[in-house]
Amino acid sequence: MVSFAAEPIFSLGFFKVTNSLLDTFLVDGLLIGLIVAINKKISLIPGMLQNVIEWVIEAFYEITESVAEERASRIFPYLMSFFLFILLANWSGLIPGISAIGLKEGHTIVPFFRPATSDLNTTLGLALISLVATHVMSIRVTGIKDYLGRYISLNPLNLYIGVLEAVGEIVKVVSLSFRLFGNIFAGEIVLGTVSTIFAVLFPIPFLMLEVIVGLVQALVFAMLTMAFMAVLTTPHHHEEAKEVIRK
Repeated sequence: MVSFAAEPIFSLGFFKVTNSLLDTFLVDGLLIGLIVAINKKISLIPGMLQNVIEWVIEAFYEITESVAEERASRIFPYLMSFFLFILLANWSGLIPGISAIGLKEGHTIVPFFRPATSDLNTTLGLALISLVATHVMSIRVTGIKDYLGRYISLNPLNLYIGVLEAVGEIVKVVSLSFRLFGNIFAGEIVLGTVSTIFAVLFPIPFLMLEVIVGLVQALVFAMLTMAFMAVLTTPHHHEEAKEVIRK
């Protein structure tokens, strides 16, 4: 049975290190290792790995450019970072045998690694990072006056719309975090239950389904963040929009 909360593995003073935090370190290590390996092997005549990575980056950048236009260079790093981290975190729980390695507590085993995105703390943190980065970028691109103009106005109707937009920003955090957490946590429960009852062939279709779910959820989170950034970095007024584009 999968615990709703991440299980602590050991403590550093008052700080408890959980299996989802260890998984975060694992994913970070894999990403850093991949970056170092790619940098060492970059060449004018790319191999298969470099070709695949260049194709993926180019495809994502073209999507960002089609939505955000001249702001693509600012938004793309966030899109790619969220996608890669969430994808590997989602898939980390699908590594064969990873849930069987851990601490034995009674008749159960507490795994050393649990998908970081199956912990609400992680998905909430990712959503907050997305929100803060979006608003900071909005201020830098459009200016503080245009940014505040979205939420504050002397016109009662515009002020009402601004209040709704402010509430919407809070809803975005809830939506992003709970959607990702719910899908990955539910998948962990399904896989754990099916694997307990049927040990060999029956879990394979569910495993393949979770591979797809992990990919889709990473895409959804990254693409929504990109869309939010594109919207909030678009100036309200046409003349200001022209000025930003000229810059």
